[in-house]
Amino acid sequence: MNPKNDRIYHYNVIARSLKIIDTAGRDMSLAELAQQLDMSPAHFQRVFSRWAGVSPQRYQQYLKLNRAKELLRNQANLLETANALGLSGSGRLHDLLLRWEAMSPGEYARGGAGLRINWGWFDSPFGDMLAMGTARGLCGLAFGNEVGHDRTFNGLAQQWPRAQLVKDPEFVRDWVNSALAQQGTIQLHVMGGPFHIKVWEALLDIPGGRVSTYSDLAQHAGVPKACRAVGTAIGRNPISWLIPCHRILRKSGELGGYRWGLTVKRAMLEWESVRHDPSLVNSDHQTM
Repeated sequence: MNPKNDRIYHYNVIARSLKIIDTAGRDMSLAELAQQLDMSPAHFQRVFSRWAGVSPQRYQQYLKLNRAKELLRNQANLLETANALGLSGSGRLHDLLLRWEAMSPGEYARGGAGLRINWGWFDSPFGDMLAMGTARGLCGLAFGNEVGHDRTFNGLAQQWPRAQLVKDPEFVRDWVNSALAQQGTIQLHVMGGPFHIKVWEALLDIPGGRVSTYSDLAQHAGVPKACRAVGTAIGRNPISWLIPCHRILRKSGELGGYRWGLTVKRAMLEWESVRHDPSLVNSDHQTM
C-alpha cells in the first residue's frame, strides 16, 4: 500500500470506528470493534495505534461524548488568560509557525477579482483535504470525505466568486506538507470582514488539545454579546484545522456543528487530545 492510500485507509478505519462506538453507546472490546470492521483484532490494533499513537484501550476514552464535556470543564477558561494576536502576529501549533495577513478591503469587496487561486486535493489524517492558495499564502483548507468533493470545493470557491481558480497542486504542496507535519512556516492569506478576522484571531489562541465554547470565544474576541454572530464567523472560517474552529463546543459539551462533517471534527479533537495528553505520551500499544 503506498503512503497516500495508507493514510486514507487509516482515516477511514478511524471514521468508521467513531460511528460504531457512538451508535453502541458503550465501551466496546477490541474483538467487537474488529469484527464490525471486518478486520482481525491484531490488524485493527496496528492500524488504530499507527493513526492514534496509542492502543485502542488507551484511546477509547477519547471516543466518548463525555470526553468533550471533561475537556470543557477543565480547559475552556484558558482563553481568559491567552495573549491576543494582532493581524501581524503569529500563533504556534506544535512546531508549526503561522504568519497571516488579511486580504485588503478592496479585494474583499471585489470578491477576489484579480486574484489567482491555485488549488489541489491531498490526503491527510482526516481524509481528503482541499488546499487553496494565492501568491501571498494559503487561503483555503477543507475536508471532503463527509460532505463530498464537489460541495467542499464549491464551499471554498464561493468565498472568492470572482477569483481565477487554477488546479495546481504543486503551488500549495509545501504549505500542505508543513501543515501535515506540523512543522515549518505557513503564510495564510485570509479573506473576511473585520469581525470575521477578530473571531479567527481568537480561535488561534486556543492551544492544541484544548477546547472552548462559543460564549467564551465571544468574550475573548471582545464581543461578549455577539455569540450568534461569532458562530456565523466560525462557520465561515476558510482554513479548517489550522485556524481551529473544531475546538469550539457548546456549553453542554456537545460538539455542535462543523462545516466539513462532525466525524472529521471528532477525529481532529481526539487526534489532538492524545498528542497533548502527557499521560499518553510514549504510551505502549497494549491490547484491550
